[in-house]
Amino acid sequence: MIFIGILASIAAIGGLCWILFTLAIFALPFFAGVSAGTWAYGTGAGWLSAILVGLATAALTLGLGQFLLAVIRPLWIRIAIALAFVAPAAFAGYHATHGVVNHLMPSDGCQIAFSVIGAVAVGVTAFVRVAGMAAASGPSGPGLARA
Repeated sequence: MIFIGILASIAAIGGLCWILFTLAIFALPFFAGVSAGTWAYGTGAGWLSAILVGLATAALTLGLGQFLLAVIRPLWIRIAIALAFVAPAAFAGYHATHGVVNHLMPSDGCQIAFSVIGAVAVGVTAFVRVAGMAAASGPSGPGLARA
């Protein structure tokens, strides 16, 4: 029975890591949506209205980011937009990794080291996905080839 528990724990950690890497690109829209929903609830809106405001803000943030990546041409601005999506993802990756490593290692130095490695891994993954969004939404066709 202990062996099954160990395997189930490994599968659960693997599943949570998969969810973290899959949803890392949505850290900025999620943060914006939660912030707007909290603000709406604090101003006296009901919980249903606060949820709707949060969902609308998150969708608007994601849509605006994708639109800007598709429309803006200067590379440095596109990188700045991508980094706006990557920074919250790396922050979430640090804390998610630290939450797991905190239970596995007694040394604070090792915990921080592995947490930084997790943040870099999640940040790089989010950057690759945002760059993929930008490449997929970018212009294509034979008329845009340059020598």
